[in-house]
Amino acid sequence: MKIFLDTANLESIKKYNDMGVLDGITTNPTLLSKEQGSPEEIMRAIVSMVRGDVSLEVIGTESAQIIEEAHHLKKYGQNVVVKIPMIPEGLKALTTLSSEGISTNVTLVFSANQALLAAKAGATYVSPFIGRLDDIGHNGMSIVKSIVSIFRNYQFKTQVLVASIRHPDHVVQAAEIGADVVTLPPDILGKLMRHPLTDKGLEAFLSDWERIGNESPKLRK
Repeated sequence: MKIFLDTANLESIKKYNDMGVLDGITTNPTLLSKEQGSPEEIMRAIVSMVRGDVSLEVIGTESAQIIEEAHHLKKYGQNVVVKIPMIPEGLKALTTLSSEGISTNVTLVFSANQALLAAKAGATYVSPFIGRLDDIGHNGMSIVKSIVSIFRNYQFKTQVLVASIRHPDHVVQAAEIGADVVTLPPDILGKLMRHPLTDKGLEAFLSDWERIGNESPKLRK
């Protein structure tokens, strides 16, 4: 399963990219609005920093606007994936872009029906937003399970990108289901690598080594 970082913060991207755990980045207008500087400069910096796919979202809601924006965003780099909203005009644009060989990510997916239509139109990724579904009393992960099953039944090449992750358990559940990608906020990705028993064990190892070093003449400086 691929791990993407859901952010436009260059410091966070560099931090986790340097660890070698990132397979890509997802952004959106809200994330870009939280950062200092020109959105265009930030997007260009992200694309050049990360080797994997970088999802950059269009603003237009008419198919012609979406297609025009997609062509513009692709100029930022070969690894750009154009993020398109799951609306009728989005599907119309998606059909054209997929025929041109442009990678796409259909966002704001909240049902298996929507994911199926996006896959038929040629989406590279579909992004079900599980956290937002959980927030209104639905089981977001059950939607992911349905999408993964449907795509396998009909051998769609479209990848399932699980978005709106709220906690580390969502990551495990997505992996168990067989989702292709999860995209995580920086704080959730940080939680994946931490465990109190790891901290406790390391503290004990270092304490014991210091004791041995103090008692053993061979280890004294």
